[in-house]
Amino acid sequence: MMDGKPVATPEKWLKERRPELKSLFQHYMYGWFPAPVTVTSEVTYTDAHFLNGQATLKLVTLKLGAARAPETHLMMVIPNHRAGPAPVFMGMNFSGNHTLVTDTNIPLATSWMGGRPPNIVNNRATDASRGTQTNVWVFDQIIQRGYAVATYYCGDIEPDTTNAVGGVRETIHPASATDDWGTVAAWAWGMQRVVDYLVTDKDVDKTHIAEVGHSRLGKATMLAGAFDDRVALVIPLQAGCGGTAPSRGTVGESVQRINTSFPHWFDGEFKKFNTQTDLLPMDQNCLIALCAPRPVLLGAAVEDTWANPAGAFDMLKSADKVYRLFGAEGLSAQTMPETNKLVDSTLGFFIRPGKHSMTKLDWQYFMDFADKHWGKPRTE
Repeated sequence: MMDGKPVATPEKWLKERRPELKSLFQHYMYGWFPAPVTVTSEVTYTDAHFLNGQATLKLVTLKLGAARAPETHLMMVIPNHRAGPAPVFMGMNFSGNHTLVTDTNIPLATSWMGGRPPNIVNNRATDASRGTQTNVWVFDQIIQRGYAVATYYCGDIEPDTTNAVGGVRETIHPASATDDWGTVAAWAWGMQRVVDYLVTDKDVDKTHIAEVGHSRLGKATMLAGAFDDRVALVIPLQAGCGGTAPSRGTVGESVQRINTSFPHWFDGEFKKFNTQTDLLPMDQNCLIALCAPRPVLLGAAVEDTWANPAGAFDMLKSADKVYRLFGAEGLSAQTMPETNKLVDSTLGFFIRPGKHSMTKLDWQYFMDFADKHWGKPRTE
């Protein structure tokens, strides 16, 4: 505890230390979440013969609370040959649902979007971007393994830019204090609202929801999973500084660099630690520990030193003691595994060849990890 008292039981962790850590992260780093809002949904399109009949495509528009709040356009791909509701991987994408498939029935994203022509014109998506990210969310492979997917464009919740207009930080709760939410917290709060919907969807196994995110969206995924017990498995891929790598790290991106390059991601309080991270009363090992005893998988790439893979592994090692407090396995490895070897203990890790990206190989590890902790999905 902050007062120096030890946490010796799971009960004390849950009732005292966990709430204390949540408060520290919200005040000093991410900013405070507003209260949940009512989520209403409308299914706008279905295709029961998607992916050559292997899956059903379902498009769902989610409205979050106030009439002014932006709509979130959820794209769901659900295996047809399943026995009951399907376990699901859910998460945000960087460039719009229309970039993940070539199907022209997927509407172009209408929210603000960064990028250059021809894909983006005047910060709006164009037809030139359709199908340009089909190798990122590999629907065919995921469906064949028996899992469903639910994804949406991050900009539907909050545009990734300073002084954003039209996102939840303007329409739900305008930031005014230095510890009001930044963009990463807004994205995490949005993920919680999508889970609000998923637990009501009859096609989804609400006890087996995995959250996935890459890079900056991995930061939001780590935060959302740590604060939401309904998420059964958390997979932040290459989340780096502000996500799964230590703020006190000396490799890759630093707190000062991230706060300078992306001042909207975190709250104002976090910027006070740019040059004195040793004064932070918590680090990312504590955020991982907030998930205990639920499984967490960190992924890294050999050439992605900017995300500090070794530092992220150290955060798992430190969080292990909280998992052991709950009687969970924690982290089974004491040193970083060799390339292309999955550590599939409750706290999991892998590092693959390559660079900063989300690939088919990453998805193989995601699903292998889920199979280990949930069992393979049941099919007809």
